[in-house]
Amino acid sequence: MIIRITLIALFGLLVFLGEGAVFGETAKTESVAARLNLTKANLFLAAGDYRRAVEACQKEINDAPSAESYIHLTYVYHAIDAYLEHLSQEEQWMAVEHLYLNLAYRDTEDLIDPPGGLARMAKEMIQSSVRQQSDVSAAMANRIDKAESDRLWVEQAEWRATNPKTWWQGVPTAWMR
Repeated sequence: MIIRITLIALFGLLVFLGEGAVFGETAKTESVAARLNLTKANLFLAAGDYRRAVEACQKEINDAPSAESYIHLTYVYHAIDAYLEHLSQEEQWMAVEHLYLNLAYRDTEDLIDPPGGLARMAKEMIQSSVRQQSDVSAAMANRIDKAESDRLWVEQAEWRATNPKTWWQGVPTAWMR
């Protein structure tokens, strides 16, 4: 009798737990899935793979547009700009060329027909582009949710103040939830 009650209880539990999978994911699962691209962007940013960080943010905007996703993209653009500025102040022109190549290379065809460019010229072109794109994505974030945009910018401003020489290598701790 106890085995039968236990089996019925287990079956009921399986049916109960299975309803979430049958009728849709829970809010927490959706939140985790929706943030996967931003988590990837954070890792790419930490690795210095700025092209993939931008692409992951753009994918998040395509999959689940929000003020947060636009702010993340804007932050990545700002990080590229700050990193370039740091490299030029340190006169690390080879690293500027590496960043240029990271942003320019997309496929294996680039290995046999590589994009070229002088480091100082590449720096100016990249900075000009990322500054324009960051303005555009920041404006989009504000149009979606001004209060959320303001909150996220306060967090990133605190992060920049806390990590003035390396903030572009990662994202605010609060964004890693």
